[in-house]
Amino acid sequence: MKKLIKNNLSIVLIAIVYITLFIVKTSLALTSVKNSGYYIKEMLMIMPVIFVLTALLDTWIDKKTIMKYLGKSSKSKGVILSFVLGSISAGPIYAAFPICVLLHKKGASIRNIIIILSSWAVIKVPMLINEVKFLGIQFMAVRWVLTIIAILIFSFIGDKIIKDEDLSVDKKFIDGKVSINTRACIGCGVCAKTYPSLFSVENKKAHLNKIDNIDDEQLNKAIDSCPVNALNK
Repeated sequence: MKKLIKNNLSIVLIAIVYITLFIVKTSLALTSVKNSGYYIKEMLMIMPVIFVLTALLDTWIDKKTIMKYLGKSSKSKGVILSFVLGSISAGPIYAAFPICVLLHKKGASIRNIIIILSSWAVIKVPMLINEVKFLGIQFMAVRWVLTIIAILIFSFIGDKIIKDEDLSVDKKFIDGKVSINTRACIGCGVCAKTYPSLFSVENKKAHLNKIDNIDDEQLNKAIDSCPVNALNK
């Protein structure tokens, strides 16, 4: 029980907050539950599409292309492209995370990942259009310029502080043949369905089972089926 609580500490804390709210102020608790339900419904509608899109991008775009246009050597063209990708994106910011995991895996730099995420969050084109409608073009233009400058500064600092290995730690290996990036893993269980003797899901994360012989064909299918590319050879 202690291990279960420790592995799901955030969920336990949220449950405690909700219970406390229901006791102290029921109306606020009901509003919170309603809002949470709305966002959970939104995620269930959006994330499957994002996972499919991520899998397609993984198939269609090779590593050399990503490194050329978004890698460390891409310089100003990579920065500009990152701003464009983030600005023309659709959907909430959490939809960007699996896509950015894929881009980083294929060679995108930390700086460009930060720019994509930041642009996706605060300077998307639909957002700017609504900003003009309600606050005026002058406000939007000034805010947009200042935001661009801030993103450039923070992406430069972030690139100096965050290392590539920081985004790919917590890996588990079996016989030096396969690894699981547990930070990227979302516990969807697709790998366990594809190769049940090797993979299982424990505490909402993929887990490697000890087996005598690994079937390469089945392993490759499991790796290809992972929607967030958390499995590697």
